[in-house]
Amino acid sequence: MAKSSKLVAAKSGRVLLVRRRRDGRWMFPGGRKRQNESDKACLRREIKEELPKLKLGRLRLWKEVKAKKRNSNGRMSDAIFITKRASGELAIGDKHEIDRATWRKPRGIRLTPTSRYIRDKLFPKR
Repeated sequence: MAKSSKLVAAKSGRVLLVRRRRDGRWMFPGGRKRQNESDKACLRREIKEELPKLKLGRLRLWKEVKAKKRNSNGRMSDAIFITKRASGELAIGDKHEIDRATWRKPRGIRLTPTSRYIRDKLFPKR
């Protein structure tokens, strides 16, 4: 099982991203799993904490990623889920962790290494 779960929601050429307060980097929403929590339950809990007014459609596991992060000694261990439906206000729930949420194009923005990996695999440059 993965250590974290991430959500990829896209519509009209834009993706849902949240900005981390601590370093200003953008990422796909999600977070770390708790003990005995499934990947999907982790994602639903994290979305409820971070973006409590967001309504999600069916979640589909795209990929489990286990890899070494480029430019650091860290490792990725993420379950990445995709939804075709996400609606509602992007109100921030956990203001200590994230300070902004937006729908935007996934290029030209400072992403976390894991989110950069996801973007490059799902939304390659044309």
